[in-house]
Amino acid sequence: MLLFSHSHTTAMEAITEGVNNINISDSYKKNRIQVSNTKKPLFFYVNLAKRYMQQHNEVELSALGMAIATVVTVAEILKNNELAIEKKITTSTVDIKDDSRGRPVQKAKVRINTQFLLTLKYVSINPSNPMALDSAL
Repeated sequence: MLLFSHSHTTAMEAITEGVNNINISDSYKKNRIQVSNTKKPLFFYVNLAKRYMQQHNEVELSALGMAIATVVTVAEILKNNELAIEKKITTSTVDIKDDSRGRPVQKAKVRINTQFLLTLKYVSINPSNPMALDSAL
């Protein structure tokens, strides 16, 4: 049988309360796409963003370092084809652990929040147009 003193119980209650108050939506978003410039082709991210915008009405495109050019290109393709508008762009730097150097390395980070343009006049129905929203979506 385990017995806890009053100070341990209070500390455990504080930890439990802190865990219960964590805002999971900040750390995990269902409409966030983390773009890489090495894992997938560019139009994989464009098509994925179109699907996410249909499901959630908006999408957050996120990238680090060299992938920033890819995320900007994805956002520009969506914007230039009048599928989305940019709502917010956030830039920052993050520390990434580099085992080869033995110290953290700063990487640039960008987040682009886009919103789906729902007006049907913006959507091409021409099947030969690669940017058209196809019926499979």
